[in-house]
Amino acid sequence: MRRREAVVALATLTLAARAQAQVQGSRRPGQMIIPFAAGASADGVARVVAAGLGPRLDRNFVADNRPGAGGTLGLSVLARSPADGSVLGTGATGAVVINPHTPDGQSFEPLRQLAPVARIADIPLVIIAGSGTGLKTLQDVVARSKSDRAGLSYGTTGTNSAQHLAMVTLAQATGANLIHVPYRGSAPAVTDVLAGTLPLASVDLTSAQAHIQAGTVVPLAVTGPQRSKLAPSVPTVAEAAVPGYSVTAWMGLFGPAGLPEAMREQISRATSEVVADPETERALLSVSAEPSFLDHADFARFLADESARWKRVLGTMGKVE
Repeated sequence: MRRREAVVALATLTLAARAQAQVQGSRRPGQMIIPFAAGASADGVARVVAAGLGPRLDRNFVADNRPGAGGTLGLSVLARSPADGSVLGTGATGAVVINPHTPDGQSFEPLRQLAPVARIADIPLVIIAGSGTGLKTLQDVVARSKSDRAGLSYGTTGTNSAQHLAMVTLAQATGANLIHVPYRGSAPAVTDVLAGTLPLASVDLTSAQAHIQAGTVVPLAVTGPQRSKLAPSVPTVAEAAVPGYSVTAWMGLFGPAGLPEAMREQISRATSEVVADPETERALLSVSAEPSFLDHADFARFLADESARWKRVLGTMGKVE
């Protein structure tokens, strides 16, 4: 784990240095609010985008890390910022389309208080099993969970995270008897899978990649609509067990609500150029993210669909009325 964290931190520092090297004194000031801790993969993604947008929008976007409340704290700051293009921010699945439908998250309404600008990247999620469990496929998981009255336990980054709801969706589709064990992040869940105290986990790929490569955990499936470029040999859930299944963890670019339409279009076009740049793709892959662009209009529709979907799923769990 320490090695993985060091690699992510080094990549993030490299990206930050690149951004600083591109700063020109004539550029207008800008702020990129990042609702994640410095050094995390999501922080690296945000800094890649900030570095690419700077010269295209004639701004020096300075990173402003505001972690807390599952990403909601930083987005709340963004919502109160000037809607003039000088302040942008990144947001992810949980804070934008899941948390608002939970009892603790209903005071902040991202789809009303923020202006979607572009989807920028997907964060691959993977379902893993311990090497000593004998579980080799998702079909094995479903069968064993049904044969054992106690079911099979799985770890995630926490209740109502994308990792958790990916497993809830899998259980609903297959009838598997899966028991959730929430952790504070992917790393401790992976640690318990390695130790044999937990049979399964649904985590971000970056937390499991080194162990997959070492053969110390078994990658059962990725949750997205297609295989990950970072682990092309691992099947999707749709291939392995549930046709049509897809759960994505993504990152997007946002501004405050009221950002003028023409400005949203301009920033969205600039973002498309950033994401299409091969150097950007290499930088994103280095922090275990994959380019996945949608313009502001398509991103807004995507968010509305995702929000409605997770509201329905949470409703079946008794989390909302």
